[in-house]
Amino acid sequence: MKKLYTIGYEGADLADFLATLKRAKTNVLLDVRELPISRRKGFSKTALKEALADAGIDYRHEKQLGSPKAVRHQLREDWNYQRFFRAYDKHLSQQTDLLEQLIQEIKGNVVLMCYEKDHTTCHRESVVNELAKMLDLEPVHLGVEKKNERGEARKTTYSHLGKSLSPA
Repeated sequence: MKKLYTIGYEGADLADFLATLKRAKTNVLLDVRELPISRRKGFSKTALKEALADAGIDYRHEKQLGSPKAVRHQLREDWNYQRFFRAYDKHLSQQTDLLEQLIQEIKGNVVLMCYEKDHTTCHRESVVNELAKMLDLEPVHLGVEKKNERGEARKTTYSHLGKSLSPA
C-alpha cells in the first residue's frame, strides 16, 4: 500500500463518490462493512463493485473487518462510543493475520470505506489506524466532494476532524 485513505458514503451520491475516489487516484476500495448492503442506490456490494470496475478501481470486501452485529446494536442502544470502540478494538485485535495478509496482497492507493461521513464515529478509524501503524503511513480521511450546478467539484473539509483531504 502506497497511500491509505478512508471515506464514508453517508449523504453522498454515487457519481460524486466515484469522482472523489478518482481524484485520490484510488487503486483499491476496501469495503470494511460487515454487511455490504445499503439502502442508498449504488452502494450495495454488487452495484458498487460494478461501478468501481467501470471507473478502473478494484473492489475488495472484508467482512471480518466490519463491526460485529452485537457491537453495532449495543451502540444503537446506548450511544456510548467509548464502549463501542473498546469492543470493536478487541474484535480488531483478533484480525492481525488478515491485516498482514491485506498489506501483502493490496498494492497502490487504498481507500477504506464504510457508511459514516465522520470517520471519528466509525470503526474504520480503528482499522485505518492499525494499518497505518503497521505500514508507517499517515492515513487521510476523504470527504465526498459534491458537484455544483456547473459540474464543478465543491471541496468538503472537516477541519474539526483533524486530517482531511480534498485531492486536486
